[in-house]
Amino acid sequence: MGFEFWMFLSLVYVSHFHFHGLSLAEKAPYYSFVHEAAMAPEVSFYDYIIIGGGTAGCPLAATLSESANVLVLERGGSPYENPSKPDKGNFFPNLLDVSPSSYAQEFTSEDGVYNARARVLGGGSVINAGFYSRAEPEFLKQAGLNEALVNYSYQWVEKKIAFEPPMLQWQSALRDGLLEAGVLPNNGFTFDHIYGTKIGGTIFDGDDHRHTAADLLEYANPYRIKVYLHATVEKIIFETKVFSRTRAQGVVFEDELGKKHWALLTKDYKSEVILSAGALGSPQLLMLSGIGPSQQLKKFGIRVVMDQPMVGQGLVDNPLNVLLVPSPSPVELSLVSFVGITRFGSYIEACSGISFTPSWSRNVAKALAAILNQTEQSSTKMFQEGILNPESLLDTRVRGGIIFEKVKDPISSGYLELRNMNPRDNPKVTFNYFQAPEDLMKCVHGVKIAIDAVYSKSFSNFRYEILSAKALLELIVNLPLNQRPRHLTSAFSLEKFCMDTVMTIWHYHGGCRLGKVVDRDYRVLGVEALRIVDGSTFTSSPGTNPQATVMMLGRYMGLKILQERYFGKYRKK
Repeated sequence: MGFEFWMFLSLVYVSHFHFHGLSLAEKAPYYSFVHEAAMAPEVSFYDYIIIGGGTAGCPLAATLSESANVLVLERGGSPYENPSKPDKGNFFPNLLDVSPSSYAQEFTSEDGVYNARARVLGGGSVINAGFYSRAEPEFLKQAGLNEALVNYSYQWVEKKIAFEPPMLQWQSALRDGLLEAGVLPNNGFTFDHIYGTKIGGTIFDGDDHRHTAADLLEYANPYRIKVYLHATVEKIIFETKVFSRTRAQGVVFEDELGKKHWALLTKDYKSEVILSAGALGSPQLLMLSGIGPSQQLKKFGIRVVMDQPMVGQGLVDNPLNVLLVPSPSPVELSLVSFVGITRFGSYIEACSGISFTPSWSRNVAKALAAILNQTEQSSTKMFQEGILNPESLLDTRVRGGIIFEKVKDPISSGYLELRNMNPRDNPKVTFNYFQAPEDLMKCVHGVKIAIDAVYSKSFSNFRYEILSAKALLELIVNLPLNQRPRHLTSAFSLEKFCMDTVMTIWHYHGGCRLGKVVDRDYRVLGVEALRIVDGSTFTSSPGTNPQATVMMLGRYMGLKILQERYFGKYRKK
């Protein structure tokens, strides 16, 4: 990197210390700049308007606020209103919460797979399983990111929200089982992406309290940033002139009371609107604003600002398949603490002792009891009780664990289409899971590895000997995990099992892909003063879990944008 950039970075440090003192751990008074959208003026002006206060938007806003005036518009509420709600024990209840004020907005893809998108300050980092792991070097190289600035940006995030997770009995036993199953070597604890089995980072501290991307707003200059909650952006406003490129001018957003507000860019030509609304929200909002496939826009009577057929295309979700393994021994509450990174393109992760809602607990218990009725050796007290009273197998906490198998870099891809013109509604989404045979083979191989780990010597204390691998598969087949039809051979054929019981791991990406919709600087092609900084630009999901890289990208691009603002275009040397 050039001398100019490092000089600029030193100025950012000086600005940061001026407002926050010399301790990076000191918390900025960010509540002073977070308000309900109803408090916003009818018209306001900013250097940068960020749509989406999520996993990328929060670090991006915090960085830009060091030297510019920034507005963040978040469609959801605050995770700090109920500080314990995002904590570890509430992971599944939060995902399954369908109330209007929930952190997650549910949707079902056209493939019949249940899914969710975040609607809360901090985005997906408020509702995910908390695993923190960096991207593989190939991802960073393909994106054209500068290695030194990437590492600096990761470290900036990690100082605030990343921790080493405890490895208690259940997680340790399964990790050792993966090593027995051949997912080698044992790489210990590291944030880096390395083949083999490793302990990764977590955003849960030692008290199981979640730290999210919203915590990165503690880095912000409180005098140069506004964050409005329950602010639903309806569209981006563009200026179109003959013989000139289309230019973003601002946005129209609506507060929770239904009142409209206009946020406009200052007259400085370097001011920008930045979309950070995620893989569903960013392409959806581009279309609602008139940038997208013209035929689809005309169908809804949307004025075509620019015909861009690639908006909404190349949308990918990494297929997830699971095993639920009841345990005869007590298990700890744990979310993802380690990962098995195979060389054939499958990742194995797990959680234990988690809480379901009562209705989900009953579904699992009844499915397991039905299987036990068919089991010849059902003499243990637990099984006898379970046949008579399925709820005794589980209360709202699972006595056992769930093992996840995720397909890396699926070839199968889909697309996003508008459902209507209401930005509060989810668009129509099709992922085309396992359309490519190569993806299916990765799943089959990965599920085999997971089964081998379950039946390893290391994991023997946490499984019932009378439950065969077929019984574990049948348990999943009998659960209402999606809306897809079941084959009669789903518990016998791993190919059918993968296709029939596929789920999401919430790592969907694409829709505004790099090189198709945005350039290497994340500017929307053919439009001035508009960028997209989030997972919608990804051509693949980074690392085993994307949140670390999405947060890094927010910091990284914030620094690049400020460097361009004060020193001209960033030059990589």
